[in-house]
Amino acid sequence: MPDASTLLDPLPAPGETAPPLGLVIFDCDGVLVDSEPISLARLTAGLNRIGVPIDVETVRARFAGTSMVSIMEHIARDYGVTAPDGFVEAVKADTLRAFDTELRAVAGVAAAVAALGLPSCVASSSDPVRLRHSLGLTGLLALFEGRIFSSTMVARGKPAPDLFLHAAATMGVAPDACLVIEDSVPGVTAARAAGMRVVGFSGGGHWNHDPAAADLTRAGAARIFRDYGDLPAVLAAA
Repeated sequence: MPDASTLLDPLPAPGETAPPLGLVIFDCDGVLVDSEPISLARLTAGLNRIGVPIDVETVRARFAGTSMVSIMEHIARDYGVTAPDGFVEAVKADTLRAFDTELRAVAGVAAAVAALGLPSCVASSSDPVRLRHSLGLTGLLALFEGRIFSSTMVARGKPAPDLFLHAAATMGVAPDACLVIEDSVPGVTAARAAGMRVVGFSGGGHWNHDPAAADLTRAGAARIFRDYGDLPAVLAAA
């Protein structure tokens, strides 16, 4: 797996210099909390119960970092299965119950965020209830209180840029002065569409295979890191 020093940032346009960083935007699931193995497993089980023939690896590849609204649109279109009333709410409730006993913060993230030295916020496809539940359970909520943005706040979720642009505007920082930390292809795509710098994080439990770096790099991540001890070097190079 490449580390932060092995991937080069794209060159700025001729005559242009990137402005100093003014904001670091963290995705939540798979970046701050190691929730993706839990939530992807619960989503897969729920889809199987309503007759969708899909496995957890396919769910990861297609839907990690994507809102439930978008996921269910894909399921209806690609599998011809319309979820029954209450399905999404049931999956969300099942996932939150699993979080209560299984969810952990990503190793080293609390200390890394506390030492950041830059404004920061969270911008996630998850709904506000899940976000606060996840961050509260893992002791991270106080680090981002009042600076938590959900895809429910915008018209279009990732891979559209709306959420990141909303977060930057609310925080009063221009898009080109933002660095996004993402673990999913839709998230990286959204950050690039927003005109922001973006790096990929591959230290979550769902990225347990070498193609993680290639997937995120192809989507537009300038570099990949998997250990929060490397975050200062990543920021210095952004």
